[in-house]
Amino acid sequence: MRFAVLCAASVLLIQAADTKGVPHGEVSGKSVRVEATAYLDKVSIKQALGSELDPGIVIVEVKLTPVDGKKFTINRDDFLLRSDRDGQRATPYAPTQIAGSSTLKVKTGYGQAGVMQQNRPTWGGIGGMGYPQSGGGFGNSASTEEAVASVEQDSGKQKENPLLKVLKEKILPEKEISEPASGQLYFLLEGKQKPKDLELLVKTPEGRLSIRFKQQP
Repeated sequence: MRFAVLCAASVLLIQAADTKGVPHGEVSGKSVRVEATAYLDKVSIKQALGSELDPGIVIVEVKLTPVDGKKFTINRDDFLLRSDRDGQRATPYAPTQIAGSSTLKVKTGYGQAGVMQQNRPTWGGIGGMGYPQSGGGFGNSASTEEAVASVEQDSGKQKENPLLKVLKEKILPEKEISEPASGQLYFLLEGKQKPKDLELLVKTPEGRLSIRFKQQP
């Protein structure tokens, strides 16, 4: 009996250590309550995913709870992560865009004039998704970075990346819910981002919800 109590206490201590200092935020709307935890550094990302990701990809773990028994439809395109630090705006990446068999190459510049262009790192995944970008009806801004992406399909047969299976298992599911549901979203934000500079925007039938992150003690 004493051994069982000690084991339970150890598990609680490990869970507390995993979430200590991780930025968190929450907001309630008329149809849904949203809780979000941001994993921005290499160590916390590995804790959340069990694996490392390429530099620049961050994880936001989301829990959605319908209000008053209402049904809510989860659509990953309804989420947007933006940075006050440099104006970056990003919609979630699909698992295949991070760990797929194709190669996504992105070239970006600032504004419509295309000033200060540079090549971004090469990411494993399918194309059709520039960086950073707005989506889900959030609109674009001429002052934010713009991207042009090209896709190169790898020749020959390759084994499936083990990371792809993990991402598919942990990603926020797209479905209609009447009970709490949770999962991860994967965003590409360049540079070191501070939690206080990030804002997660969520589209709902009643309007847009905003979550600001605070470092947990």
